[in-house]
Amino acid sequence: MQKRDAEALRNCSVCLLKDLVVDELLIQALVKDGILTQNMAESIMVQKTSHHRSFKLLLLLPKRGPRAFKSFCSALKETEQEHLCDLLTQEEEGREVCLDSVQSETETTGRPGWLKRANKRETPLINSEEQSEVSSSMSYPIHDSDSCCCCCCCSGPSARDENKERQRAKISGSSLPYPTQEEFAPKRAKTLESMESSLDADSPINTPVLACSADFYLSHCQQSYRMNSSPRGSVLVISNINFDPRAAPELDPRKGGEVDDEVLRKLFTELDYSVNFHRDLTAQDMKMVIENFCRRPDHQKVDSCVVCLLSHGVDGAIYGTDGQQLALDWVFEAFDNAHCPLLQNKPKMFFIQACRGDEMDCGVEQIDGPARTFSPTCEQRDAGREEQGDADGRQRASTGRQRIKLPQRSDMICGFASLKGQRICTAAMRNTKKGSWFIQELNTALRLNARDTHLADILVQVNKRIKEREGYAPGTAHHRCKEMSEFTSSLCKDLYLFPKYQPQC
Repeated sequence: MQKRDAEALRNCSVCLLKDLVVDELLIQALVKDGILTQNMAESIMVQKTSHHRSFKLLLLLPKRGPRAFKSFCSALKETEQEHLCDLLTQEEEGREVCLDSVQSETETTGRPGWLKRANKRETPLINSEEQSEVSSSMSYPIHDSDSCCCCCCCSGPSARDENKERQRAKISGSSLPYPTQEEFAPKRAKTLESMESSLDADSPINTPVLACSADFYLSHCQQSYRMNSSPRGSVLVISNINFDPRAAPELDPRKGGEVDDEVLRKLFTELDYSVNFHRDLTAQDMKMVIENFCRRPDHQKVDSCVVCLLSHGVDGAIYGTDGQQLALDWVFEAFDNAHCPLLQNKPKMFFIQACRGDEMDCGVEQIDGPARTFSPTCEQRDAGREEQGDADGRQRASTGRQRIKLPQRSDMICGFASLKGQRICTAAMRNTKKGSWFIQELNTALRLNARDTHLADILVQVNKRIKEREGYAPGTAHHRCKEMSEFTSSLCKDLYLFPKYQPQC
């Protein structure tokens, strides 16, 4: 979608969410025009409320190509929602008129920020945040048809015309020209792309990592993974923030991603890890960097490994800057016991800050009372036949002793910023100034609790904190949005990082 069309859609998003009727006729018109796929149509219509359907549609449209805006306007007309179509086109035309007028006036008068209207009156643009400072002695504004979208929705054409007539009647018969018209530029709406905001207003926590005590180490080191090398291990951070606009026009810059990068660098440096950082890699470059990292000989001398991947993503993959996908299963395979033998029996930690779909979790209202439904636990036994593996089990090393065998993949734990479900894969939230929710909470939990809490419990704490968070973007569809993180684990022992403790040899 062209930039001016996307801006028109964003500026009118509040009115659209309130008035738009998303029914099968509207959706099928967009499917017929090739704007939406059938899967997208189903994901929209499965939403429980009209508000959620509208939100889902407005989230998809800016990423559906240059014809999406025109097709959406046509669909509005076909479904007898011409007033919303007029709202969008007026917003788009008004923006073009303003830009052209500003440029023309600047060239002729050298005074940027003034518009020349058809009635030859000069109109200063005043930011909406300064509106309250305008003197009451100044003349009241006369709203033209290209004023901000909320004004167009709140009052009908007849009301505007009557107001204009009353204003003109007050000054009729006077030799003075019309009063200077004041137009207040609408405050920039929060974009559909950067839909991440948080309730808190503080910066990422800078509390030093709390140190593990000698007593705690001595009482827990025997039943946990070995963790006393210095450094503890190597960290690979791949962070994609800026994407190729030609190869991947649908992938917006991950504003705030640079905050996550600095948070992770400081955190793992304090935890005594060697940090290897890479930014803005294509899918092929990510694959090459990961392969080289797996082959590092120093893995043999350390006790663990950490991989952090931050990018746009879908279920089961993350995007390179070229819009190509790197499968997460390939990443895990690269570190398994067969492909990375130097890390056998050592804990391998993965943290994935990426969406696993484009569904926004709008949350549900909590029902009063403690009643909840629990499913009974179910454990399925191994269905393999032991006798099929007898031949392999009798394989012996050259020394004549039986070699211990390992599963293909073990000793891994992976934290995901968002959920994967049977019907829905959710989006991960990122604050454009403070970084992503998941990295913020992971940073806080590790700094405060790694001294006496194993990693699986820390990730439970992260889940709890993210569950409590809500988006804060009043007046937009993203207000009170939710996120839920999760983790998977094949760890075989407790994983304590024992920060800042070095046993005496």
